[in-house]
Amino acid sequence: MRHASLRRTCAALAAATSLAVALTACGGTTKKDVQNEGGAAATAGKADPDAALKKGLTVGFLPKQVNNPYFTTADNGGKKALRELGETYKEVGPSSATDTSGQVSYVNTLTQQQADAMAVSAQDPGALCTALKQAMKNGIKVVTYDSDTKPDCRNVFVSQASAEDLGRTEVQLLAEQIGYKGKIAILSAAQTATNQNTWIGYMKEELKDPKYKNIELVKIAYGNDDAQTSFQQTQGLLQQYPDLKGIISPTTVGIKAAAQYLSGSRYKGKVKLTGLGTPDDMRRYVKDGTVESFELWDPAKLGELAARTAVALASGQITGKEGETFTAGPMGTYTIGKDGVIDLGKPTVFDAENIDQFHF
Repeated sequence: MRHASLRRTCAALAAATSLAVALTACGGTTKKDVQNEGGAAATAGKADPDAALKKGLTVGFLPKQVNNPYFTTADNGGKKALRELGETYKEVGPSSATDTSGQVSYVNTLTQQQADAMAVSAQDPGALCTALKQAMKNGIKVVTYDSDTKPDCRNVFVSQASAEDLGRTEVQLLAEQIGYKGKIAILSAAQTATNQNTWIGYMKEELKDPKYKNIELVKIAYGNDDAQTSFQQTQGLLQQYPDLKGIISPTTVGIKAAAQYLSGSRYKGKVKLTGLGTPDDMRRYVKDGTVESFELWDPAKLGELAARTAVALASGQITGKEGETFTAGPMGTYTIGKDGVIDLGKPTVFDAENIDQFHF
């Protein structure tokens, strides 16, 4: 059975965390070494894998949204790792997942405060670029995690899992649940969210396979990672398509809101729902039959890897070039891939059989 196979092969949870930091634009050089503009392909200096990790570094975490449970979990993973390494952790960020100008101002503030590195989950792939390039010019190492910028706007992107794995497996999960037949919809976060759009692109590619010929993607709705908006978008989808068979929501806020709506409606158990969610958010909906299965990585591990990557960059062990390797403490050794991307690992599928084994 495809479902069971997925569950066996999707191993360790990868981390999806958000780090909040503040920054304010500043020009000129600082006491830090100046590096070239550009990300993974254009960083200054040469990697020294044997370099000792520096102590006393300041690393700022800037998530898409503070006080979001997913990012709180991820941030705490980063905080724990930095404290273990003898570094200083800072967290700042917007209260709205669509406040791109707010993210820019936080990047600028961190630059002015001369942080050593920052970990950013970008709300938009291009909007932060000018500010992030200025940060890199001032010697600050930039790691993106969870949601990327354009590659030349950071040093490394720590991906929660392969984007292709995430996009394709969500289609596979839902297709199995609806018997490979019927209309489906996607409930995404913000329309500009880099990670969401990348995953959706792979979902569309997966749907081109002839085995999905009887499945029709009728709409992509956007809940902006806001619970009420996502709830209303779910309601709207079912009003517009009363014969809808399934929904994929690749966002922890969206899938929880969709499950909440379905659980109290006549569509409970009839309209299938899958996507990316946390076990703690989704446990009740799995147990009451609203949701069969969903997937995710471990947000805390994502935050931890982002933090350890930032420290490795600031210590000179890596520069962000393809093929470089480094040891992320107890997490093991990681290799930087094309465009400066590091994959945390495979997503894990959660269902009634295993959900009580996980708490985050």
